[in-house]
Amino acid sequence: MTDATIARIFPLPSEEGLGDDGIASLYSDGTEGLPWVRVNFVSSIDGAATQQGLSAGLSDAADRRVFAILRRLCDVVLVGAGTVRAEGYSAMRVDDASERARVAAGLTPHPVFAIVSASLDLDPASPIFQQAPERPIVFTTSLSRPDTREALAEVADVEICGRDRVEAGAMVKILAERGLGRIHCEGGPHLFGDLIASGELDELCLTVSPRLEAGVASRISTGASPIAPVGMRLAHTLVSGSTLLLRYVKA
Repeated sequence: MTDATIARIFPLPSEEGLGDDGIASLYSDGTEGLPWVRVNFVSSIDGAATQQGLSAGLSDAADRRVFAILRRLCDVVLVGAGTVRAEGYSAMRVDDASERARVAAGLTPHPVFAIVSASLDLDPASPIFQQAPERPIVFTTSLSRPDTREALAEVADVEICGRDRVEAGAMVKILAERGLGRIHCEGGPHLFGDLIASGELDELCLTVSPRLEAGVASRISTGASPIAPVGMRLAHTLVSGSTLLLRYVKA
């Protein structure tokens, strides 16, 4: 399997490649209780979260296929502002097939884009806001500049969640109260670390890229202070060539 063909090898092997609906069903299993916080990352086999500074360097066709399906299933895509800038995010839109699937499932055609930024280093004139099919949300702190908050409030809903850093628990509560309980986080490492520390994390979807990176690449999660380890349970293992696509849920 050298293309985006994906098969399941755990818990029950599939005899042939899975269709998009079958993959979506696997990632929907057990997520009925809301809010549900899912994080999606790719990593090399030696633990690097990026290749030359970008996660896209580790991705392949199978990873991109699952990436699109996970966006199909959520109410909101949550991303740290640093990742938004580094990875070149634009307006939050899904592809045509995902749009049709979302509408059929009773969801909005496109997920809401929620950005986490303590400093509010965001441009209200960027396509992220100006071309957004759904009004974005920006989570920030009370120490962010009032004039910047006011400017962003013209193009997004600005929510204050903490004094000097965005508090993950408050953020998840606000999203749930807005009816955005299927929360899909695409990074970065600091936001992932905050979700782990807060106890809000329910699921990690991890693509293991068959590469050795070495160098100084970061891990998929980081944090300023130590936290208690969180036990996770392997829900399924998918494979595409030498790429593994793992789904872990909180034990």
